Amino acid sequence: QVQLVESGGGLVQPGGSLRLSCAASGNIFRFYNMGWYRQAPGKQRELVAGITSGGSINYADSVKGRFTISRDNAKNTVYLQMNSLKPEDTAVYYCNAAPGYWGQGTQVTVSS
Repeated sequence: QVQLVESGGGLVQPGGSLRLSCAASGNIFRFYNMGWYRQAPGKQRELVAGITSGGSINYADSVKGRFTISRDNAKNTVYLQMNSLKPEDTAVYYCNAAPGYWGQGTQVTVSS
């Protein structure tokens, strides 16, 4: 059983930055492939960025060059640094430990 707790969401102006954190319970975090997903109102949940246990990374095309995913296995934490935020980035962001563990989500709102 893995419990995930996200933090770091909030309201930011277009062009601003936020860093999301996802803290995981347990002592086998380093073996999990981790991901950040988001779900906007009326839309399906989509993968934003993923990082494998070995450190391989992938991004959705819509966030490439703006978002950076990273992990600190010593702290059981995965991060999502979000820069140059746009209104279309507004969504609830969820942390995932593959395949089926999810956090409760954190709201990110990009608005002037």
